[in-house]
Amino acid sequence: MLIQDLAAERRKKARFPINREMRYKLLENDAVVAVGTGTTLDMASGGIAFVTDNTLKVGCFIELSISWPVLLDDSCPMRFIVFGRVVRSGGRQTACTVDKYEFRTQARVHQMAPVRNDSMLQRYAETVRKESLKAATA
Repeated sequence: MLIQDLAAERRKKARFPINREMRYKLLENDAVVAVGTGTTLDMASGGIAFVTDNTLKVGCFIELSISWPVLLDDSCPMRFIVFGRVVRSGGRQTACTVDKYEFRTQARVHQMAPVRNDSMLQRYAETVRKESLKAATA
């Protein structure tokens, strides 16, 4: 897919300005190469734009963990977890696809937790690679 096609696709979706705290993990060659925090700028069903302190490498798999503005049952904080790929990054602004997502509950009190090593991002990337190989050989 050409860069012009990605830009055109991005403009087809309704984008909603949502500024929320987020954390990210970047995967390259089956290894987490970067972790950090940032703030979302806007969201759409196909992608999310956000700001970080670093420029992120285009093409890498990414996992975002975004604070959700609505409480579950009016009492439990939620996080919106997104798996996708970085499609553009310049300066502090980055955009990624939303290929898979889920909601998770979070602790009521913010805790600085270490980076999870449960390999969800690695499993997601491996699934995408396998599907790409199947499509290429079919």
